[in-house]
Amino acid sequence: MAGYKKLSKRPSIRDAIIRNQVTALLWNGKVETTLARAKAVQRVAEKMITLAINTYKDTVTVEKEVVVDGVTTKKQVINDGVKKLAARRKIMAQVYDVQEVRGKDESKADYVDRTKDIKHPLIEKMFNVIAPKYDLRKEEMGQGGGYTRIMKCGPRRGDSAERVILSLV
Repeated sequence: MAGYKKLSKRPSIRDAIIRNQVTALLWNGKVETTLARAKAVQRVAEKMITLAINTYKDTVTVEKEVVVDGVTTKKQVINDGVKKLAARRKIMAQVYDVQEVRGKDESKADYVDRTKDIKHPLIEKMFNVIAPKYDLRKEEMGQGGGYTRIMKCGPRRGDSAERVILSLV
């Protein structure tokens, strides 16, 4: 992965750290880390968000025949277009799969009903929540990019590494 700082780690470990923190940033909206790691994570996260923004509207409506109790009916189904499908697969290759967490007072049946149609919640969040939000922001401000912010928190106790909070704007 050319262009990254080494972060004093072997490439496999460095890639895993960046991938893990990008996943946490996109899922939670913010992550606390060191300045060097935040810059590496910011670079990857911004590219993924831009990819999602450019392709989230690409959908195709298809008619499918469904057989229920021997009766054939036609049903309209919305599928991903070619560009959106390629973007979805590229993002899935670069982030970890995060599963929905069951709510504190939520029963198991309610949790299963809420999550039965969602196979990859992080990817769905990227295309259904994050991309439309930043696309609207892009149209209003007239510029793309700048989807994340780094706020410095001061030195970390113990090794004096610069702590920062990396968050989605």
